[in-house]
Amino acid sequence: MTDTQYRQTIRMLSDRIVEAQRPIRILDALKWDAEVHDYFFFHKFKKMPPVTAEYYQKNPLRFEPQKKIEEFNEIERDIRRELGQFSSVGHIMQRICREYSMVASMLEARGNQSFTNYSQQLYGSSEDAFYAGAPTLQDLAVVLSNTLTFIRKQSASHQVDKKKFTAEEVVDILGKKLKKYFCDKKMPVQVLLSDGIIAEASAGAECIKIRRGARFSKRDMRVLEVHEGWVHLGTTLNGMSQPICTFLSKGPPSSTVTQEGLAIIMEIFTFSSHPSRLQGLTDRINAIHMAEQGANFIEVFNFFREQGFSEEDSYIRANRVFRGSTPTGGPFTKDLVYNKGFILIYNYIRLAIQKGLVSQIPLLFLGKTTLEDLHVFNDLMDEGILIPPKYLPPQFKDLAALSSWMCYSLFLNQLDLKRLAVEYKDIL
Repeated sequence: MTDTQYRQTIRMLSDRIVEAQRPIRILDALKWDAEVHDYFFFHKFKKMPPVTAEYYQKNPLRFEPQKKIEEFNEIERDIRRELGQFSSVGHIMQRICREYSMVASMLEARGNQSFTNYSQQLYGSSEDAFYAGAPTLQDLAVVLSNTLTFIRKQSASHQVDKKKFTAEEVVDILGKKLKKYFCDKKMPVQVLLSDGIIAEASAGAECIKIRRGARFSKRDMRVLEVHEGWVHLGTTLNGMSQPICTFLSKGPPSSTVTQEGLAIIMEIFTFSSHPSRLQGLTDRINAIHMAEQGANFIEVFNFFREQGFSEEDSYIRANRVFRGSTPTGGPFTKDLVYNKGFILIYNYIRLAIQKGLVSQIPLLFLGKTTLEDLHVFNDLMDEGILIPPKYLPPQFKDLAALSSWMCYSLFLNQLDLKRLAVEYKDIL
């Protein structure tokens, strides 16, 4: 096989993955309709939302799960036949096929106990450790909750500006900001109003959707700009620009960890985040942990109310935990990936700098990447099979400044914070 044929083969197989995943819309398949919301509020939060396994049949999938699994199995077999047993890019594409097959199985299991089992395999569990003997995500949530509670009690600096901007105003303001960031794009990035999303905002292929009726602060808009715009939309467009590995334009579950981790890192690097934002992400871990331990929808709903959220916001947050499941079933664990991804990527960046592999860090933005594949992507860049990311946040363009920051981080983490607290007690 010539080099040209090799590249054509990768492109052909990659395109088949992109086409096969097209009808799979995970969040659309899991959502609860307005009638469920109205029933729960009509009964004053005392009766479980009327969601069963049969409920999901009213929202049929756009594909037949078993046929879709067979299709991905066939693509996986063809990857091995065409690229061989030891092709690194072939291994990546085969894993993506297996992930999408599991997604099809998860969606087929909506409303059943096995739904959560599939979700945990794809997105993780609150009891997952970062390495053998390390703290778990739930341990992280406990530490963050305690610290953030202390900040709220001791400092007024956590207060954020008021949510005075309507969704319509955000569409206009955010659209203008992203037009500047993606200034060389022929067709401008669209920011649109939407009635069909649970989150306040969501990034699509070439647009960002803003939930109608939601209100935003100035800081919220900055979070949307860097989180949904610079990261989610930017990596989508970078993936769509890849001439051979077109699979990078679409994100299987394994890439969700990288995507959301990068998005949270950008919030931190740009000083856009704030304690209330971090508390919200931490509450998601706590809520999922509760559901994994057997808590039902009403208990999780009340947990969010105890955190100070309104009844409407508490419903939305509890809905995120149980969508795809039932009010007494296990959780959909996707919302763990925000903090999980942040920890994994932050440590990757630190170690890459320590090992002198700074040039690999921008590869995170090539498209919908997965952390474990970056060393392969580095080789594919050298071969000319991948092209550099077109849209890269300023903080990741200036690798010298990023490296300087992380160099100190490597040392500071060796210091014992409890011991420092003793040493500093007379000056704090």
